[in-house]
Amino acid sequence: MTDLFGQDAPEPSLTAAAADAPLADRLRPATLAEVVGQEHLTGPEGAIGRMVAAGRLSSMILWGPPGTGKTSIARLLADAVGMRFAAISAVFSGVADLKKAFAEAEKFAGAGRKTLLFVDEIHRFNRAQQDGFLPFVERGVVTLVGATTENPSFALNAALLSRAQVLVLNRLDERALAALLAKAEGLEGPLPLTPEARTALIAQADGDGRFVLGQAETLYAAGLTEPLDPQALGAFLQRRVAVYDKDRDGHYNLISALHKAVRGSDPQAALYYLARMLTAGEEPLFLARRLVRMAVEDIGLADPHALPQCMAAMEAYRFLGSPEGELALVQACLYLATAPKSNAAYLAQKAAWKSAKDTGSLMPPMNIVNPATGLMESLGYGKGYTYDHDTPDGFSGDDYWPEEMERQVFYTPVERGFEREVKKRLEYWDKLRSERQQ
Repeated sequence: MTDLFGQDAPEPSLTAAAADAPLADRLRPATLAEVVGQEHLTGPEGAIGRMVAAGRLSSMILWGPPGTGKTSIARLLADAVGMRFAAISAVFSGVADLKKAFAEAEKFAGAGRKTLLFVDEIHRFNRAQQDGFLPFVERGVVTLVGATTENPSFALNAALLSRAQVLVLNRLDERALAALLAKAEGLEGPLPLTPEARTALIAQADGDGRFVLGQAETLYAAGLTEPLDPQALGAFLQRRVAVYDKDRDGHYNLISALHKAVRGSDPQAALYYLARMLTAGEEPLFLARRLVRMAVEDIGLADPHALPQCMAAMEAYRFLGSPEGELALVQACLYLATAPKSNAAYLAQKAAWKSAKDTGSLMPPMNIVNPATGLMESLGYGKGYTYDHDTPDGFSGDDYWPEEMERQVFYTPVERGFEREVKKRLEYWDKLRSERQQ
């Protein structure tokens, strides 16, 4: 057997991680039954489970996010069916390594022993190198098991794909990540975390088992005496942000006052602070940028013309220069201060960003993902999609959220300005959606 660098290595069943090895290595599963989160493949009814039960493997591509068990499954597959295991990495290997691996496999094949060739990061091999696998796969010299985080439809040759079964690994869910942490605690003892912090740690892992075990190892190494709560956990595991330079306190005090006056619908005070800054020599385009920010943060769709007003003021200043162009900034400032206010878009952004970070890489529903390739179509991408324009109301009421998520509400329009009309639209669509889901 060879390792990722093409060097001789012991059989996986005889390999034991050293006591000082990373936690993830020490917790590698010893059998396919111990692999967490991929039961749809490794279970009795899964593709891998059925192949192992039959004692015969076909070539396959393991496609999934980082830290989901691709390498572990490949190693355990060879052990489960009594095949010789050889591994190369497309990151570190070239043509010479491939030739050596195939020559060794042919030698063992002649002695009656089949080889499982595991190719990590297989998508990193170029097209010609991928073509080099074909004759050895076709002749049965090797059973190829490739691992990739990239969509095989785009990253691998069609010829190679036609000779290998693509198996999709899931990102590890909360249950699987919790099981990994439980294994770590069985080896190292309880994690220094409150139950809430433990939940936060699992959420931060974004489905990556290797990452969550790495974070756990960091916590063990710190020798903490008191459990961390979620806030302390975030501070402990995240890199500290550099302190911002505060040499120009007056500058920031005045821009803050301008922003607050606009938000508070006081055009007189807003104009005063704008004048203070311009007469003090502030860069007018800096103020133009801040006015744009106020338009989207504090007014938004309550007055959709606010943003174009500010962009036009910026262009007018660029065209006229000082002092004539400063009048355009004054007009934009007064428009903002007297416009109806809504921070609904701002709040929606914060809520959506938080949800995106918390949920990580959840897959959209298969029916709304475009089947760009034949493989994707065969996997069910795009199946059952309803084209809204073909419906009587131009509204299908379909569910566009990942299966693992409930429908969220980020944007709630206010009863002011144009958002009053937006609110009516949303309520109408909610009514249609509710009727069609009954």
